[in-house]
Amino acid sequence: MDKLIYALCALTALTCAGLLLRAYARTRARLLLWSGLCFAGLTANNLLVFLDRLVFTEVDLALPRLVLGLASVLVLLVGLVMEGEA
Repeated sequence: MDKLIYALCALTALTCAGLLLRAYARTRARLLLWSGLCFAGLTANNLLVFLDRLVFTEVDLALPRLVLGLASVLVLLVGLVMEGEA
């Protein structure tokens, strides 16, 4: 069951990233770009969770997961700050 949940989390984040980036391509609203990039990073983060928990069980990927998650959220934070200044 955990394999299914991890896969669905990754697919959900990928779908969100795709929809946000597609909307950005149509409207050129920069906040959509920042949000899409954040969700792209969260998709990679979810893939690392899948790999960490189910594939590479003997290797601890906690630090790369945390760094990637932090970087993804920081991308969105930078985008929000930049949009607030404009």
